[in-house]
Amino acid sequence: MPKLLFFVTEDWFFVSHFLPMARAARQAGFDVAVATRVRKDGARLEAEGLRVISLEAERGSLGVLDGLRNLARAIKIVRAERPDVVQCIALQPVVIGGIATKLGTGASLILAPTGLGHLWVEQGRATRILRGIVRWMVGSWLRGPNTRYLFENRDDPREFWLDPDGSEVTIVSGAGVDPAQFPLLPLPLAPPVKVAVVARMIWPKGIAEAVEAARYARVALGAPIELHLFGGLDPSNRRPIDASVLREWSAEPGVTWHGATDNAPRVWREHHVALFLSYYREGLPRTLVEAAAAGRPIVTTNVTGCRDVVRDGIEGILVPPGDIEAAGRALARLAGDPALCARMGAAANRRFHERFTEAEVERTVSGLYRSLTASAAGPA
Repeated sequence: MPKLLFFVTEDWFFVSHFLPMARAARQAGFDVAVATRVRKDGARLEAEGLRVISLEAERGSLGVLDGLRNLARAIKIVRAERPDVVQCIALQPVVIGGIATKLGTGASLILAPTGLGHLWVEQGRATRILRGIVRWMVGSWLRGPNTRYLFENRDDPREFWLDPDGSEVTIVSGAGVDPAQFPLLPLPLAPPVKVAVVARMIWPKGIAEAVEAARYARVALGAPIELHLFGGLDPSNRRPIDASVLREWSAEPGVTWHGATDNAPRVWREHHVALFLSYYREGLPRTLVEAAAAGRPIVTTNVTGCRDVVRDGIEGILVPPGDIEAAGRALARLAGDPALCARMGAAANRRFHERFTEAEVERTVSGLYRSLTASAAGPA
């Protein structure tokens, strides 16, 4: 039985986003192990038939010593496991797991930078230098006949000098969502029109911009809306929002922070509009895919990842990143036109079924895994 080893930052991240890939790998005949920082979801991974390997890497750290320690751990794991295929998910594991694989074994590599995040958003001199090093390492040094790339949109491959239509690149429609968990339901009664943001509470996800846009729609435009924020704190992130700030926003009329939720279907069942004003370098935001599955119109930024889910004027409204008034006008427009909400929500649901289901993701990655298995086996 061939062995597939995943490197990923957090166990909860793998559970929420990548179980369809692990299931597809098992169906393709792989013994699957997951090297990750184990917290509350290790048992869930084991219940899926996956072997869990503790990798205590701090994802928010860019320190040299931390990086070397993480690399040493990764090399040790690769040499102990001797996998046939190593799949690295998110930028830090792509770099560390990729180097460990190249130094420690002859395994095939699948590099999956699901989103380029802070390193592609921040513009300081040190960040630009590091970005150049990572771009060269991922797109050149780790590139080879046994390396494949898995991206969630067509923009990101070009950041590494890769052709999105090339044979070494596979484009997968995000993490995949089970339509049975997000049934299409009628919009709830209004007013008020309830707008939901489901995201980690970090600044680059556009949380502050969402609050300001809702404030502008309510106060300046008189729209009967409420803003509801669903998401936990993320202290490991480099730009977390403090709980005191969220509580301060919640003291405003029409704004409520609910904390983390483990029931996204209920959120979309009870809300009319999805709002996501991220300026983060997204891969393909799961929160938008879930909202689309539930048939909710979407207001989001015209940036990589977000615009792969939403076409302006069809599934929702795209606004320039940072343009508070444009976002507020979009919310007010939807709040004042129930027919438009219903029409865009239905279009979002159709697009979800065409491109973003769990079954579609499993089909795509199954083909990738089987091709690597056939390549490793060689001619009969």
